[in-house]
Amino acid sequence: MTSAQDIRPRKDELAAQALYSTSPNASFHSPSSHGSALTRTIPLPNAKHLKPFATEDIKVLLLENVNQTGRDILSQQGYQVEFLKSSLPEDQLIEKIRDVHVIGIRSKTKLSARVLKEAKNLIVIGCFCIGTNQVDLQYAADHGIAVFNSPFSNSRSVAELVIAEIIVLARQLGDRSNEMHNGTWNKVSNGCWEIRGKTLGIIGYGHIGAQLSVLAESMGLSVIFYDVVNLMALGSARQVETMEALLGEADFVTCHVPELAETKGMIGPKQFEQMKKGSYLINASRGTVVDIPALIDAMRSGKIAGAALDVYPNEPAGNGDYFNNDLNTWGADLRSLKNLILTPHIGGSTEEAQSAIGVEVAQALTRYVNEGTTLGAVNLPEVALRSLTMDEPDHARVIYIHQNIPGVLRKVNEIIGDHNVDKQMTDSRGDVAYLMADISNVNTTHIRDLYTSLESLPSRIQTRILY
Repeated sequence: MTSAQDIRPRKDELAAQALYSTSPNASFHSPSSHGSALTRTIPLPNAKHLKPFATEDIKVLLLENVNQTGRDILSQQGYQVEFLKSSLPEDQLIEKIRDVHVIGIRSKTKLSARVLKEAKNLIVIGCFCIGTNQVDLQYAADHGIAVFNSPFSNSRSVAELVIAEIIVLARQLGDRSNEMHNGTWNKVSNGCWEIRGKTLGIIGYGHIGAQLSVLAESMGLSVIFYDVVNLMALGSARQVETMEALLGEADFVTCHVPELAETKGMIGPKQFEQMKKGSYLINASRGTVVDIPALIDAMRSGKIAGAALDVYPNEPAGNGDYFNNDLNTWGADLRSLKNLILTPHIGGSTEEAQSAIGVEVAQALTRYVNEGTTLGAVNLPEVALRSLTMDEPDHARVIYIHQNIPGVLRKVNEIIGDHNVDKQMTDSRGDVAYLMADISNVNTTHIRDLYTSLESLPSRIQTRILY
């Protein structure tokens, strides 16, 4: 197989031009893309490995102990991979991010506009987790930085944790365990229940909620759920029309919603009043969903018999003795409660989930860097073309991200029209459009001329040519 060629314009030829420019707008993710992305882009047996420039120039920074599976995939591409086990304070992050092309993070690293403004070479961000709220998606899109995540790979791990917490709360196992550790034998049955025959209310019936629904029914729970859209129930689960109806009927209430303005404080004083006396609350979604001071009051009054929290409004950046009142003013009051399970955001922290996330996100990153494929991106239109093959040595892939304004395609096609366009696809999302075209009968000189011409268009957000 022939080695990748460096097709960057020489500095003395294009001194005033950057290889990367600017790109798309707000958050976008097509629910249908998961599962179909790979089937739509199955690589050909003799697929040609495209590179935008010499692979040894691609610098990757991985933070927060990204799984070994992801590290291996990126290293095998020939990229320069730097790996750190923890997140970084903002000032240190700014220094590190200045010369990297790819950054991989989990939930603790905050990629704010201030940080991203310093990332002059950055083209893609990999969130090795479900959420992307730790990234300023608008700024990233506006500056040509694609963002990928793994929205489904840890669904089973979270669902299993919730099942475990339902049983632990129902039997007060946390309290009994703590008592035994302190040398106290306290054999009681008062307030301890089987979960069989009880009702589980799921708020948010997405991938996690649906998996949880199936597991819960297999253990004898009746399942009801509330979601803002009408969804097909699995098994014997039943959708209710309002959250109030769910809260009034459920013995166990569990939250599985994204962090949005609409979900902030979703469970507060009013909602605790609507819940059954002696019911239980579990939150493994986002820390802002539950009003924790209101939960403390509800548990102290006896309205809520137990709760499990895996997420919090403010979470430490690293492991250590940081979960205190300096972080959240109600910390000591929360820790003083009985029948309360507190876990450090470990819903998706299993070997299986982290391995799957590492593979999914790392593969998305390499496809974007090497092929320009945006399937699964949360802030770009989703565009892909079938792979070029080794039988097409004089082909190049043009990627042109541009403002979605009249006349752009005509001007782009005038530039690439001197070559045969074998295949082309474009899609837009709001004010931003993403164009991919494979052209034939080109050499390095042609590519350099094409790049220069496309970069000169006023509509240009980012130009990349893969060869």
